[in-house]
Amino acid sequence: MDFVIRRAGTEEFAALGELTAQAYLRDGFLDFGESDAYLDELRDVGGRAVAAEVLVAAVDDHVLGGVTFVPSGGPMADIARSGEAEIRMLAVAPEARGRGVGEALVRACTDRARSVPGCAGVVLSTQRTMRTAHRLYERLGFVRTPDRDWNPLPELDGISLLTYGLTFPGHGPGLPPRPDAAP
Repeated sequence: MDFVIRRAGTEEFAALGELTAQAYLRDGFLDFGESDAYLDELRDVGGRAVAAEVLVAAVDDHVLGGVTFVPSGGPMADIARSGEAEIRMLAVAPEARGRGVGEALVRACTDRARSVPGCAGVVLSTQRTMRTAHRLYERLGFVRTPDRDWNPLPELDGISLLTYGLTFPGHGPGLPPRPDAAP
């Protein structure tokens, strides 16, 4: 890897917020485009960092992508139950795609979750159209949990998020070892 995964610095919050917002906009993942209220939440990295751990993939001071890791019981959790961590707002800059940035960010979250006492797994929500992300999650051992699919805007029909979960060894199917991990 030519990049590192680390906690986002306050000086990177604005860049990561804009990277995340633009990734969702450009890829067509916001139902209401530029007027989507979720844009404000995507850009508010400082707010997320107060309630969760925001990670970046970076080369020196250039942010390539980011993710929000919500430890077990964290206030930013949308679907996590007791004993589960949650991954939110994964985004990779267009020029960094295909370099393993998304995978490294997801693996960093699962590694962190394994270190949380009593955490049995990780869950996440995703849109139906985020097919590249679905392939990544499935390759890393996440499985669909359709019984947990949900609508973040219940007042609007037709908006449904898919859910995935990864249960750690001893609790069910687990994440395969990293390719660079020692046996």
